[in-house]
Amino acid sequence: MDSRPLRTTVIGSYPFPGWLEFSARHLDQFGSADVAEMQEDAAMIAIQDQLAAGLDVITDGEQTRFDFNLSFYGFIEGISLEPASLRRFGPPAHDQRGKHQITGDLSAPRGLGAVEEFRRLRRLAAGCGKTLKVSVPGPYTLSGRLAPNAQYPDRYAITEALLPIVRKEIAALVEEGAQEICVDEPSMSCYGYREDTRRFVDLFNRTVEPARGRARLCTHLCFGNFKGHPVGWRRYAPLFPAFFELHCDEVHVEMANREYAELEIIGSIAQRMDVAVGVIDVKSYHIETPTQVAEAVRACLRYAPAERLVFAPDCGLSQTARWAARQKLANMVAGVEVVRDSL
Repeated sequence: MDSRPLRTTVIGSYPFPGWLEFSARHLDQFGSADVAEMQEDAAMIAIQDQLAAGLDVITDGEQTRFDFNLSFYGFIEGISLEPASLRRFGPPAHDQRGKHQITGDLSAPRGLGAVEEFRRLRRLAAGCGKTLKVSVPGPYTLSGRLAPNAQYPDRYAITEALLPIVRKEIAALVEEGAQEICVDEPSMSCYGYREDTRRFVDLFNRTVEPARGRARLCTHLCFGNFKGHPVGWRRYAPLFPAFFELHCDEVHVEMANREYAELEIIGSIAQRMDVAVGVIDVKSYHIETPTQVAEAVRACLRYAPAERLVFAPDCGLSQTARWAARQKLANMVAGVEVVRDSL
């Protein structure tokens, strides 16, 4: 594990530049070379913003994905994409996203695209001296918007079909030289209170086995963030003690938006692995000051040693305006550095 105390990192996603969002709505007006250039430019912007903030670990901002999870459906065969949302009017929320039909065997002969994203990140961030992280959704989360059928009668059957696909992608990332891989499994934390958490642990551990001991493995456990709304019962207690058995080097927990409820749980996690604490609320446009971040860091140090602590936003930043995301990251790093300098 990384021995640097109080590391700073991000989950994965970063806001799209406004011009990229506009262009994405008019892709029929661009050639393939134009699109590739836009993707490269957007990734460079995300990288530069993270470098300017002073983070220890950076990503490509997931600038070539329209969603941290759903984008991967475009690589999976055997799916008929949903033509329209279930609910089109009223407040934007999770119930506006329906399920896609499964039409055949689930497979991904071209992989899931994460290897190509990592190659781009490595090339664009060459010489920056930072740890590079790539994120992929875990199979349980990835199964969430696929409707069961006769072949795959429930969500666990769909998950089992997706597991070797995600596992193969993780193995390919390791072979490509990825140093840090985050397996996003927010569905596990959202529904752990009503599901068999031991079953979740088994699914996760089988998924990440190719990378165990070969790359730094992280997992992100939050309670959902679609248009600023959570989806699950926001309690970590139901996940433990089962989740102590996850085969990973770092577990990320959402704390800032939850007013640091259950902060004491990081002490137990830190006895087994590093714990990344969310100290930036991505759902709020309050810009945390360095002083506020430093206070949160000191509160964490009452439960866990500095060498086990990592600090990050609560979740990905894709649904936070770029101006706010940029300042939040800068203030997060500044606040952590105040405490690190005092150690």
